[in-house]
Amino acid sequence: MEAHLRALWPVLTRASPPDTSNARSSLIPLPERYVVPGGRFREVYYWDSYFTMLGLLASGRTDLVGSMLDDFASLIARFGHVPNGNRSYYLSRSQPPFFAAMVGLYAGATDTAHALRYLGALEREHAFWMDGATRLAPGEAYRRVVRLADGALLNRYWDDLAEPRPEAYRHDAELGSRVPAAQRQAFYRNVRATAESGWDFSSRWMRDPTDLRTLETTDLVPVDLNSLLFESERMIAALRTFRAHAGDTAVARRFAAAAAERRRGLLAAAYDSATAFFYDVRWRTGKRVSGRPTLAAAVPLYFGLATLEQGRAVAARLERDFLRRGGLVTTLVTSGQQWDAPNGWAPLEWMAIEGVRRYGGADLADTVRARWLALNRRTYHATGRMMEKYDVVDPARAAGGGEYPAQDGFGWTNGVALALAAEETAQPRSRP
Repeated sequence: MEAHLRALWPVLTRASPPDTSNARSSLIPLPERYVVPGGRFREVYYWDSYFTMLGLLASGRTDLVGSMLDDFASLIARFGHVPNGNRSYYLSRSQPPFFAAMVGLYAGATDTAHALRYLGALEREHAFWMDGATRLAPGEAYRRVVRLADGALLNRYWDDLAEPRPEAYRHDAELGSRVPAAQRQAFYRNVRATAESGWDFSSRWMRDPTDLRTLETTDLVPVDLNSLLFESERMIAALRTFRAHAGDTAVARRFAAAAAERRRGLLAAAYDSATAFFYDVRWRTGKRVSGRPTLAAAVPLYFGLATLEQGRAVAARLERDFLRRGGLVTTLVTSGQQWDAPNGWAPLEWMAIEGVRRYGGADLADTVRARWLALNRRTYHATGRMMEKYDVVDPARAAGGGEYPAQDGFGWTNGVALALAAEETAQPRSRP
């Protein structure tokens, strides 16, 4: 499997510059080479790329990681943010902001000096997510930023347009036609905000897990989004400190303070000590969505926000409630949506494995890794393919759900599998 995956990188790599002879093409040209997921996805996708980079680094392809970072920095320079993908119809939204985490990967594989070239892009992307923050009173929101009643400044997913997505127009329009006219724009905005989350679609965002018309994504403060922005603030502070030019110390202190305040606000709002878990939060009321636990609770562990006690408690809950034969299940709800049970997804498996390991849960981390890799290998030997998602409840069954058939290829599955296989070789493997 690993040899096959390393051989796939040239197949999934797009050369620079791309063919722009078709003036009607929606593709946004990028200056350097990049890796696409595969299957129906023929462009670069933002958060997919972080997990693809894990495999590129495991394959010794640091050069391609640098090229992709240059591409994302180029998109930020042109548009102020990294769009969902390099298509013109994606410009109104982003995706989970992994750019800072990508820069951290690259710095770890090279050195911190190489990361400095992305400092300006990091700060500009952060400004995109924080637009409007200074004008908010407690209990208010503007675009992607919210201020809770206690004054904590946090973020949500959003899209500036309130209309059907061009890439899924018929699906959205047909569903929207069954929403009361007065609520239709809010529905479309929630659909688009959910697409920005990357979890499109999931009971995580739905008041009624059987009805997509009940999406409430813009009403929620997601625990994983705010963990990512904590990492962004921390990375900017670290790079400013490392560079040490005139004025850098003051800016570094400001971003370090912002990271500390975000951590304080998120832990207070999102962690429930009674159930030992992190939840998304309804920003208007401050109430946790405790009835819809998801694997997003592992992301504060991955980025080191949780206290030691919280991290260990979340790990125990993951083992008790989420562990299945093929790995960790995404949610505990079987809704027919693809980001729900019985499916498992490589990016969430990776963050949960490494997050649990960070808090001393090596045995659980090794168990999840062994089960996930066994599922990847079993499917590969049966089909010759890597999949976008897997059924972790019944590993013999193909994953389903969502708006389109399960895709093979597949960028982030390849990346995580190679990174976990390399880790497995370096460490003793526990019994699944």
